[in-house]
Amino acid sequence: MRLPHVVVVGGGIAGLTAAWFLVRGGARVTLLEGAPRIGGKLQVSEIAGIPVDEGAESLLARRPEGLELLRELGVSGERVHPAATSSAVLSRGALRALPAGQMMGVPTDLRALAASQVLPAAGTARAALDLVLPKTPLGSDVSVAGYVGARLGREVVDRLVEPLLGGVYAGRTEELSFEATMANVAAAARTHRSLITAARGLRGAAPKDAGPVFTSLPDGMGTLPLLLADSMADSGADSGADSGADSAGGGCTIRTQAMVREMARRPDGGWRLTLGPAREPEQLDADAVVVAVPAQPAARLLAAEVPAASRELARIEYASMAIITLAYPASAFPRRPTVSGYLVPAVEGRQVKAVTFSSVKWPQLTERAPDLIVVRCSIGRFGEEHTLQRSDEELRAAAIAELAEVCGVRGLPVETRVTRWGGGLPQYTVGHADRVARIRAAVAAVPGLAVAGAAYDGLGVPACIATARAAAGRVLEQLESRGGSDHDNGQRRQAGDTGRQGARP
Repeated sequence: MRLPHVVVVGGGIAGLTAAWFLVRGGARVTLLEGAPRIGGKLQVSEIAGIPVDEGAESLLARRPEGLELLRELGVSGERVHPAATSSAVLSRGALRALPAGQMMGVPTDLRALAASQVLPAAGTARAALDLVLPKTPLGSDVSVAGYVGARLGREVVDRLVEPLLGGVYAGRTEELSFEATMANVAAAARTHRSLITAARGLRGAAPKDAGPVFTSLPDGMGTLPLLLADSMADSGADSGADSGADSAGGGCTIRTQAMVREMARRPDGGWRLTLGPAREPEQLDADAVVVAVPAQPAARLLAAEVPAASRELARIEYASMAIITLAYPASAFPRRPTVSGYLVPAVEGRQVKAVTFSSVKWPQLTERAPDLIVVRCSIGRFGEEHTLQRSDEELRAAAIAELAEVCGVRGLPVETRVTRWGGGLPQYTVGHADRVARIRAAVAAVPGLAVAGAAYDGLGVPACIATARAAAGRVLEQLESRGGSDHDNGQRRQAGDTGRQGARP
């Protein structure tokens, strides 16, 4: 019996994981990635001779999806964890320890908040009013700044919540959804008058010894896409660049530099995708499609067949950022950093929004290069794209100046790397959860179609894996109920030249 053929559009972690689940479910998969490589924002390369992530550097260990995937890939025992160090925030001109007990910036211990000196005394006093203020209505959704500011005051928003959320979304608290970006805190806030009390309840209910919050792989999270591709290759199909033909049975064929331009339903319920340049289009037929690309390209692909979903997707905006990685001789630091990094609130008016001392955070880097200190500096917030319209040299200079001023670093790094993530972070603005619900409802009405990725339920690796698993499950269930079809949907057709094989990228 012919295996169903599913096309996955997008080769980031969501697309790769969706393909992996589909292969395990018995489908024949073709994954199409428009870029020259797979992995999306998971990418690793060497700097000063050691592998360092260029994008996401860890996954949340307290969500099961990522850990389960690593176990299935046989690498769970190889995981590495961050060193047990603290983090800091650059507030009011000095590095200050994040207050003990805070949850996404919401304090649970007012004494610790005061001792940290992150806020001026008036800001700490204002936060304490939360304990006596009447309940603040939440409604269906509100902005982070609107609700947290009403409860705790603007100083808490600007100097604690904003920099912590900024490290995830690079967004503005006036626009970010409280429900979508601080879901656990928002849910607790609905059952408590005080936000501090709600956060205390969450903290008290958390396991006392849950282990490390984050985990990674020895050579970086950027190796996970290749592990997935290799695993699918072992299933019986080519996992490299375009093999010149789709897999004949089972497994997954991965094609890079294969940009999908259009998708259309066929009369028999399957799909026809058009890819490649307009002057030489290529058509690929499939029984089902998983769209695992960012919101804007997904909106374009769904415009003709699922216009309701397309309109909602087009409303999801993205922030751009750059990560400047610098490898310094250890002697350049007046003393070795003792924190894993620090955050910079937007109100400080600085170009760099976060600094990670990678060699402190990840012990394996120091083991490999004990005489170096690797640092990652993040630049770019939503609405500040002009900051990134500068040359790589200017971004390097900004990072070097930041470290010199704040940390007393002297001299130049031995090697640097600038990685730009244009439109890399979806903005979960007010109403995001309802928007996603409408997208999913519209997609669910179309057989043989599913969506996955960071635009929906979370930006982290486990959240993307969860959307991929759900998308693959939906498609497999529908294909099983449909019972397949008796024609070969896996043949690629070149316009004007049926049967001609596509060129290798």
